[in-house]
Amino acid sequence: MDLVKFSLQLLQVYIPFDPFKPSLWISLISIAFSPAAWNIIARNEHRNHTLTCKVFGGNAGAACYCLAAVIFSLGMLRDGLYRHALLQQPHKLLLPQPWNTFVGAVCIFGGQILVLSSTWQLGITGTYMGDYFGILKDSRVNGFPFNILQDPMYVGSTICFTGGAFWGERPVGLLVSLWVYLVYAIAMRFEGPFTDMIYSGREELVFENAEEVDMKKKH
Repeated sequence: MDLVKFSLQLLQVYIPFDPFKPSLWISLISIAFSPAAWNIIARNEHRNHTLTCKVFGGNAGAACYCLAAVIFSLGMLRDGLYRHALLQQPHKLLLPQPWNTFVGAVCIFGGQILVLSSTWQLGITGTYMGDYFGILKDSRVNGFPFNILQDPMYVGSTICFTGGAFWGERPVGLLVSLWVYLVYAIAMRFEGPFTDMIYSGREELVFENAEEVDMKKKH
């Protein structure tokens, strides 16, 4: 306990924060909850088709849009809780003005560009786990920002959180941004391989169908 207390005191010399504010911990929980929730729901959908079959009568598109609305709402709630938590934390410039505000604005703008351009490239179903509902794209998206980053939406979101720390002049936002990065890195450890498995299964099915067509032509 003494080591933990000493570590917190040492950290607060450089990044002042109040660990006794419940809003900070609520914000951290909401950040971790969102990707955990949508991955659990999406994986269940891929295996059991719960939303598609039992709720939307076989309409995978409607089920995917429902999940999209849930994910979007959770994101809005998460962002609101983050802003509320920052307002209750110690105020301190991270950089001399006007650089502090400038860096914050650039981070927020740049992060939003990555998020919005990713959504534009993928579409609603591509952005919100449509592949788990069997709604697959014809080919891999390689346009901007996917030509420079593997996971531009997660990177953009993390940059936006960082920008909020500068813009709001709350150093604790940097710690929260680090937490966002770790949560998304863990999420991608699960999402990436699972998505690859879905598309590899589709490619195997296409290959098998092509072989059947060839066999029929020969006979």
